[in-house]
Amino acid sequence: MRRLLSFVGLAMMVPVALAEPSAELEGPTGGWRFSGLIDRDDQPRVAYPTPPIDRGAQRGRSMIEGTLKNLKGARQPHRLVVNGNPLPLYTDDDGRFVRPYNFGAGSNSVEVVSGDGKSIKRIQFYEANHLKTPARVRIVLGWDDPKAELDLHVVTPDGQHAYWAAPVMSNGGGLDTDSVDGPGPEMFTMTAPLRGTYLVYVNYWGNLNENGYNFEAGSNQNEVITSQVSLVFNENTPNEKRETFVVPLRGIGDLQFIKAFNY
Repeated sequence: MRRLLSFVGLAMMVPVALAEPSAELEGPTGGWRFSGLIDRDDQPRVAYPTPPIDRGAQRGRSMIEGTLKNLKGARQPHRLVVNGNPLPLYTDDDGRFVRPYNFGAGSNSVEVVSGDGKSIKRIQFYEANHLKTPARVRIVLGWDDPKAELDLHVVTPDGQHAYWAAPVMSNGGGLDTDSVDGPGPEMFTMTAPLRGTYLVYVNYWGNLNENGYNFEAGSNQNEVITSQVSLVFNENTPNEKRETFVVPLRGIGDLQFIKAFNY
C-alpha cells in the first residue's frame, strides 16, 4: 500500500507534457500553381478581425489561410514569414487566420514560426503564371498591434505618392495589398521601376476596435507599436537583395521617415 501511495505521489509530481504548437495551412498549397489570370469571386475575403477593403488596386492578391493549434501558454504573437518577410500573426479565438499577400512569379514560401522562434509549418510553391512579372522593388510593412492602423507611404522619382487614398500610380507602381484590419501587411510593388530616388514613410494613422476606427489615444493594444519595413529588390530571383528596418511608433499621427534609396 505504501509503495502504491509512493508511486501515485511520484506520478503527481511528474509534469504533464503540453502539446506542441502546430499549424495547418489551407492555402496556398505546395507545388506548382498557375494563378492570377482572373479575379475569382469565390476567394475568401476575410482577415483578422474584419475583411480588407479592396480599393481597386488589389487584383493580384492571394489569401494565406490556416489555423494555429495548441496555443495555450504560448507566447504571442506567432510570425508569418512570407518570402523572407516576417509579419506578426494574430488569430481569432479558434486560432484561425487569413492574411492577404501578392505573390510574384517564381518560387514562393510561407512559414509559420512560433513565438519562441521555432518553425512549425512551412510550404513552398512555384508560381508558373508568366504574366505575373517579378517585383523589382517590393516594400512590405507589418506591425505588432492588431488594434492599430498603420499606413505605408512611398514617393517615386516622378513625384507620385502612393498611400491609402491613392493606391494606384500611373507609372505602374502602387499598393497591391493595403490591409486596413489589423497588423498588415501593406505592400508597395513596382515591376518596372523608374530611375531615381524613392522615399519611404510609415504613418500611425489611428486605432481600430469593435466600434470601428477611432483616434483615441490608448485604445490600441501596445504602448509602443513596433513596425517592421522590409525593402526587397529583385524578389524571387538569384539577385534578390533586402534590407529590414524596425521602427517604433508611439502616438497617433506619428510619421516616420524610413529610407531614401536610389534605383
